[in-house]
Amino acid sequence: MTDLKLVGTSPSPYTRKVRALLRYRRIPYQFVIKGGRESEKLPPAPLPMVPYVIFPDQHGELTEAMGDTTPIINRLEKDFIGRQLRPKDPALAVIDAVLEEFGDEWLSKCMFHYRWSKALDTQTSSSYLAYRMNMMATPEQGEALAKMFAERQISRIGVVGSNKTTGPVIEDSWERYLKVFDKHLQNQPFLLGNRPGAGDYGCFGQMTMLVMTDPTPQAISRRISPRAFAWTEAMEDHSGLQVEESDWIDLDSPPETLNDLLCEVGRLFVPFMLENAKAAARGDEMLECVIDGKPWVQETFVYQAKCLKWLQERYDVLEAKDKERLNRVLSGTGCDALFTSSDLH
Repeated sequence: MTDLKLVGTSPSPYTRKVRALLRYRRIPYQFVIKGGRESEKLPPAPLPMVPYVIFPDQHGELTEAMGDTTPIINRLEKDFIGRQLRPKDPALAVIDAVLEEFGDEWLSKCMFHYRWSKALDTQTSSSYLAYRMNMMATPEQGEALAKMFAERQISRIGVVGSNKTTGPVIEDSWERYLKVFDKHLQNQPFLLGNRPGAGDYGCFGQMTMLVMTDPTPQAISRRISPRAFAWTEAMEDHSGLQVEESDWIDLDSPPETLNDLLCEVGRLFVPFMLENAKAAARGDEMLECVIDGKPWVQETFVYQAKCLKWLQERYDVLEAKDKERLNRVLSGTGCDALFTSSDLH
């Protein structure tokens, strides 16, 4: 069978997410740097972003390009047997999906905020990203590329949700997340047991920047949770990890720290997703609301309304007994509102 092609770039958290999970799942692939000569010979990106994966057709020809990491994971789950990321327990799989979206759509706010609102982080990131764009650039060219890249990213900061109003909320959430993450991993090495799920990789992608490369959130992480650095570094390649289906936690008797983690997810991420979806449904350009007793304002993000719909669809297809099991775990965490909000469901 022809190897998959993963097209992306290492400074992309979402590329790191997919590359690491391909390693863990032992799926043969070749990593192709976006913008390089090799990528120009492949089918074009389906979306103006990285990464994307090119799948072979029934004849082994690389013809189908797929972007967006969650659909990519779903396709890989269907096409490749063994070492799946989604738990077979359908109720636990919903929690895994919630944790994946939390990483993709909330920790990404933390990453973007620190990187493009703090001068030191902006200088650090843009300077090395410039050479990732052109490894042979002269110092003068590198400086110009860094300035161009930083200006482009800073111009998008409003879309992600980082501003003077939301900044302190985002920073507090990063510190709280590290504390509950650190405590939770004292029970087992991954978010939902002794094997990684999609939720681990969703969080890992953003944490490669937050914990390992960007100075301000890295310093916070080193202070609160040195474990987070060790975990993130290890997540890069778990191809040698031996796993069994029994390695997932038992949702009917989960560790108490799972509740703490879900409470943090439900504190800001869930109300943001619900309010954003309402704003998108109304056609509002701006989202202005109160989250956790604090004002929140940003541009409405239509894509994240789609992410919420994906989560709700996962819940809707559960059998009654599994909904009951899931509801029991989510009750009181704030995450239950994802599936009980009458305005959207």
